[in-house]
Amino acid sequence: MRPDLIKASHILVVDDEPDLCEILQFNLESEGFNVDIAFSAEEALELPIEKYDLILLDVMMGEISGFKLANILRKDERLKDIPVIFVTAKTTENDTLTGFNLGAEDYISKPFSVKEVIARVKVALRHVKDQRGKKPSVISISNLNIFPEEKKLVINGHTINLTKKEFEILLLLCKHPGKVFTREEILTQIWEQESYILDRTVDVNITRLRKKIGNDSKKIVTRQGYGYCFEPDR
Repeated sequence: MRPDLIKASHILVVDDEPDLCEILQFNLESEGFNVDIAFSAEEALELPIEKYDLILLDVMMGEISGFKLANILRKDERLKDIPVIFVTAKTTENDTLTGFNLGAEDYISKPFSVKEVIARVKVALRHVKDQRGKKPSVISISNLNIFPEEKKLVINGHTINLTKKEFEILLLLCKHPGKVFTREEILTQIWEQESYILDRTVDVNITRLRKKIGNDSKKIVTRQGYGYCFEPDR
């Protein structure tokens, strides 16, 4: 990772465990990051969150949980693009799916390796920087207008709200119209190293995606025994 990216990055750690916060702050600052701490979601909301490049967020905290805080951020136009990495002891499949459906960049289970957290932080920041550095573009196919950089889908002038994974699946299929992707290929490209994700997770996301795109849902075709593809002429 380039040194200028490290020096420019300001991270907020939100967790109600002071010892853990101090460990993360010390190690991240040793890597060159600027790090602030909030011991609750309420405390975090009192800070100028828009200045942070990334948030490390616990889930189980006080009255406002980490999930609720992430939802608050995603509804604020000024804050919705700040990458969030959940660092939590809530590790069931439903928990992780909730986190990613809220737009999380990553999901790290406690107890964790500090080196792993640092590595994932660097990957997330690099990904965000690369995305912001790309020229704006749009993929127009059938009635769909997909804006990859803005993470936005527009159908007939109306913006359709998709989760992070729903959007990424649609983008993958529409970038390669007619190509059949197996569930394993979709898992590898969309969920990458998240080994706890099951094949049926792809089916669940496809089902939700179809419901949201209305009349264009029939263009996401199931190839029995193979996987899914997008056929614009259906």
